[in-house]
Amino acid sequence: MHPVAFHVGPLTVHWYGILVALGFLVGLWNAARRAPRAGLPGEAIADLGPWLIVGAVVGARFLYVVTYWHEQFAQAPWWEVFMVHHGGLVYYGGLVGATLSASVYLAWRRLPVWRVADVLAPGIALGYFVGRWGCLLNGCCYGRSTDLPWAVRYPADHPLSAPTFPVHPVQIYDSLLSLVLYALLAWFFPRRRFDGQVFAWYLIGYALSRAGVELFRGDYPPEHLRGGLTPGQWGSAAAMGIGLALLRWRSHRAKIAPSDGRS
Repeated sequence: MHPVAFHVGPLTVHWYGILVALGFLVGLWNAARRAPRAGLPGEAIADLGPWLIVGAVVGARFLYVVTYWHEQFAQAPWWEVFMVHHGGLVYYGGLVGATLSASVYLAWRRLPVWRVADVLAPGIALGYFVGRWGCLLNGCCYGRSTDLPWAVRYPADHPLSAPTFPVHPVQIYDSLLSLVLYALLAWFFPRRRFDGQVFAWYLIGYALSRAGVELFRGDYPPEHLRGGLTPGQWGSAAAMGIGLALLRWRSHRAKIAPSDGRS
């Protein structure tokens, strides 16, 4: 597997960028199709797209740079911080960044925040299913060594120095679990009882799957482990807590007052 898809003159196009962009488009398309079932115009989701993309990329890159500053950026040229096509996006940072930017847009347009979040949630999982394959081809987020028959290996000339010995294809594990999560959320969406319920279950479901997949990761430097947990597992613990708190809060709000369409 090689990260470069093709060249157009001096421009190098990476599979990582192609599949991450495709994941965004697939997720937005899926959410726009679901929007009318929640009483929202599909155009509102399409208009939200650029805000989500910019917020996600900025947040994901920011958290990656902060996390790996000493290993990759302290002695590198300053512009390396912006070389997103080399890989290096932390999903939880992207989720936070997209949430913040979307909140600004929704407040400006006076749209119901938690209803929109429910519309987006299954599409987030579906887009992640597609985008995670970009990590596989890019050689980032690789797994521990294994002799299982479905192990993957990277070529010796891989530009990101991915391991040449067989490793767990954790990106595929993560991707397939996200596809299962998408199916569950899409099934649950028409059965939701209050705004914010689907998004809360997305946070809980993704946190559980990601924490499990992290057990097979092999790319973390030892100094990045805290209390025996990886950064991804700590992020999952935070997402789990937020998801559970959101469920309780929104359920309580739904009991004391019907949704006015603006919450």
